Amino acid sequence: MNNLFTRIKNAIAADFNEMLDEREQKNPIALLNQYLRQCEQETEKVRKLVERQYLLKEGFTREYRQAATLADKRRHQAEIAAQAGETELQSFAVQESVHYEERAQKLKEALRKAERQLEELERKYEEMNHKLKDMNIKRMELMSRENMARASYRMNQVLESETYSTKSFARFEEMESYLDRLEHQVNSAYHRNTIDARIAQLEKDMKNKETHSISE
Repeated sequence: MNNLFTRIKNAIAADFNEMLDEREQKNPIALLNQYLRQCEQETEKVRKLVERQYLLKEGFTREYRQAATLADKRRHQAEIAAQAGETELQSFAVQESVHYEERAQKLKEALRKAERQLEELERKYEEMNHKLKDMNIKRMELMSRENMARASYRMNQVLESETYSTKSFARFEEMESYLDRLEHQVNSAYHRNTIDARIAQLEKDMKNKETHSISE
């Protein structure tokens, strides 16, 4: 039963990954992002190699200085042993000085080579950084173009839809006409309902004036 569930789970995961791959293949920006991530990972690996080369150069420098110092020390000791007549000790000091001198020469050559290699690695690393920066800028340009294309397409769809069509504005005009008619009807009804009272008031006012004139 567990094996069956495992096979089902693996099948679903495979289908899901395949679906994601298909979606990424249809999206060039997603592919570009994936490519840039890979470039960043490779650049990081090179950075670590540059650091390692620097440490190696420091190691060669340290070993060279130590060998050169010991060679000088043994030569000085050989001179002292010669002056003291200690031939056996002198011979050993000379052999040691020769050995350290040979080691120092080898280390000196290795150090020069490591320095040249480090310079080359640093130059290529800087070149990779510049290219990576250029690719990131190019990605931003492409994303801007894609965003502009999507926005323009969406706006065109909206502008060409019924929401912004001539029919929509005609509906506003119809509504405005309807409100004009409604206001006219309300005003007319108001005047019809109040005309009797207004005329009666006028008649009353006129009679009052006549009465006032006669009494004078």
